[in-house]
Amino acid sequence: MKKIINTVGLFGKFQDNSVAEQLARLAEFLRGRELNILIDENTASLVQQSIAPSRPFPVIGKEIDLAIVIGGDGTMLNIARGLAPHQVPLIGVNLGRLGFLTDIPAERMETEIGKILNGDYEIENRLLLQAELKRNGDTIHAAVALNDVIVIKGEIARLIEYETYLDGEFVNSARGDGIIVTSPTGSTAYAMSAGGPILHPTLPAIAVVPICPHTLSNRPIVVSSESVIEVVMTSPTEQRANVTCDGQLNHALKKGDRISVRRAELPVQLLHPAGRNHYDVMRAKLHWGEKF
Repeated sequence: MKKIINTVGLFGKFQDNSVAEQLARLAEFLRGRELNILIDENTASLVQQSIAPSRPFPVIGKEIDLAIVIGGDGTMLNIARGLAPHQVPLIGVNLGRLGFLTDIPAERMETEIGKILNGDYEIENRLLLQAELKRNGDTIHAAVALNDVIVIKGEIARLIEYETYLDGEFVNSARGDGIIVTSPTGSTAYAMSAGGPILHPTLPAIAVVPICPHTLSNRPIVVSSESVIEVVMTSPTEQRANVTCDGQLNHALKKGDRISVRRAELPVQLLHPAGRNHYDVMRAKLHWGEKF
């Protein structure tokens, strides 16, 4: 059933003053549709004039029926993680580079968002990853990720050592630059650059992709989204490594740390204009089939 939209939340690219013009333009359009508008408090600081009442990010999700994010995929990743507990659907307007998530061009913003507000849209559920870092049996850090959870070497160009387990079963031990646990959404991000497979965004699967493995037979694998992936840091000496979520949340690792990744309970909901074709997006963003 289509969701009734009364209140729209506006979110802009962090610390980017160029987004102010687009936000003001969007607010005017939404007021013309007789919709209530709230703006994220951090986003409001980018706009000189007041275009809507502001709310702190931790509470705005309770008051809105729809979130519109103006920026790039990094902005969308940050907002999507925060709004996931409220199950607020999101629309992305692209001011970044590739724009896999923020897929509506700014120049067609009113037209495409107008179609969605008219009920001519498709809902796409994207799975979130839940990551936990355990040290000496205690959980010391937990976070969610829409793209990926990555264990990666620190600032020194030295291989790290780790073991991988799937659903409690030992898979392998490895040395390399690290390992990526990616959702289908993140399969076109860092994991793709590391040689991982591209997964359809609605596929119930998770990919595990080594980064520059020292053993070349260590290849990416794809598992069910119901699997639990564990990475254990095993170097006999202290090594510098970090675990990151979506490249935005970071925590330093120590010998013996255990990072577990599983499917989060709630998905992220994205709204797209009806008729959107995933492979049209892939061809446009990755330039498939172009003659050079």
